[in-house]
Amino acid sequence: MEKIWLRNYPAGVPAEINPEEYPSLKHLFEEACRKHAAKPAFTNMGRTLSYAEMDELSRRFGAWLQQEAGLRKGDRIAIMMPNLLQYPIAIIGALRAGLTVVNTNPLYTPRELEHQLNDSGATVMLIYENACATLQQVIAKTPVKKVIVTGVGDLLGFPKGAIVNFVLRHVKKMVPAWDLPGALRFSEVVEKGASLRLDPVEVGPEDIAFLQYTGGTTGVAKGAVLTHRNLVANTLQMVAWMPELEHIDDAVVITALPLYHIFALTTNCLAFTYVGGQNVLITNPRDLKAFVEELGKVRFTFITGVNTLYNGLLNTPGFDKLDFSSLKVAMGGGMAVQAAVSERWRALTGRDICQGWGLTETSPVATANRYDETRFTGAIGYPIPSTEIGIFDDDGNQLPVGQQGEICVRGPQVMRGYWNRPEETAKVIMPNGYLRTGDIGRMDEAGLVYIEDRKKDMILVSGFNVYPNEVEGVAAKMPEILEVAAVAQDDDKSGEIVALFVVKKDPGLTAEQVIAFCKKELTGYKVPRVVYFRDELPKTNVGKILRRELRDELKKKAKAA
Repeated sequence: MEKIWLRNYPAGVPAEINPEEYPSLKHLFEEACRKHAAKPAFTNMGRTLSYAEMDELSRRFGAWLQQEAGLRKGDRIAIMMPNLLQYPIAIIGALRAGLTVVNTNPLYTPRELEHQLNDSGATVMLIYENACATLQQVIAKTPVKKVIVTGVGDLLGFPKGAIVNFVLRHVKKMVPAWDLPGALRFSEVVEKGASLRLDPVEVGPEDIAFLQYTGGTTGVAKGAVLTHRNLVANTLQMVAWMPELEHIDDAVVITALPLYHIFALTTNCLAFTYVGGQNVLITNPRDLKAFVEELGKVRFTFITGVNTLYNGLLNTPGFDKLDFSSLKVAMGGGMAVQAAVSERWRALTGRDICQGWGLTETSPVATANRYDETRFTGAIGYPIPSTEIGIFDDDGNQLPVGQQGEICVRGPQVMRGYWNRPEETAKVIMPNGYLRTGDIGRMDEAGLVYIEDRKKDMILVSGFNVYPNEVEGVAAKMPEILEVAAVAQDDDKSGEIVALFVVKKDPGLTAEQVIAFCKKELTGYKVPRVVYFRDELPKTNVGKILRRELRDELKKKAKAA
């Protein structure tokens, strides 16, 4: 198919990038640290580390992993924390040591954490102390042999760091009691690493950089295998799409989305490290008042977020008083940006929210609207450099422009496959190299791609994937439930929420009881927000529950209201 989208690229954006420009992220990081040594790299809670400091601290951490933890090329390390300075240090250090990073959501329940550690085979874990009680419950049933613990304030310097840790532990009571015998402190590890040697490791394009877990249609999370080539490519694609990036000496990006999420990992951490920009890490973006105060302290040029984040900021007192004169690009992803939010954002800041789209399996960015667009397109954008988008039917035939089918992606950012799941991989990667995304859409004559529907039953809550089978599997454990179905319900704040349809076995069962039960085993965003009780659920003639019918019912109710 002709690449019709190329005709509408912004000036200066190339059709192709060279994914072989760097053999690995290790090489990319090391060059960035040398090239931008004196520049600020990461800031958190008022503390800033330069690229030279990142170079030294990551070297120490990598050296300790090699020499003291005994890790070798290809071994897995799990990292479980919010946006703290420790996170990029650990990522860079691990990759320089030739390891594979397993990004782990710090809000995981014990059940979710146990599965991910066992599936990935991670033997070392870096975890912030607020989540240690969760790890304590499952560590004996996992391959984890060494645990490194850090506190939120550990890198903030004295006395600030000590005060932050004291308040979180003793005043706000946010650190549950935990006991992990033999656990080391991150500060000890970095100190010890100062006297250790980081052995050179040959890391190449096809080596695995990250195992990035995504929900599974079977209810079991799968690790997307993202190679160094995948992530180098997507980093270069993002920079190529926004050529301004390389010409701004003091690029400052607000990183409120968590680095364990692929969107922030690539668009913020990797892309801005490559150009020598400064990442301002927001540890708790839910505290919008404190978030706005942080924004008032920096002249930021870029910000990334999901629709809910932008909407939340727009509705927070004081946000409208900030200085937006330096803002170049606001990038939205993870979920659809609403037209109303985009219009309000433009009216206040003078910039549109540039909407992009992709999946964990595409590292993640596959399409993006023009960064210089002055209107809300409603589209997910054009295929970015070195990326092909094809619209296919169920039989694998490519459809002409304008016709609706499954959006499929081909490019150097597409994952190798799912970790140890060849059958699941074969279901999504076609013989022609295209990845089936599960999103139904079309491409117009200009090359803009639009999402019309979702083939998968997946629920998208504030940019996070929720798979109905997982929620149903947990709810079905309640002896009071006979049948259950989880579907998406539209929501003004988070885009979608999880709605649960339940057939009772016990007439006395309440919605509150169902929600409370689910909270024990599911991360917050996966927990049902509403429960509907039914005498029966719609089914096919072979007994499969028709989730789409339930979804349509909710949409009709919403329209009628």
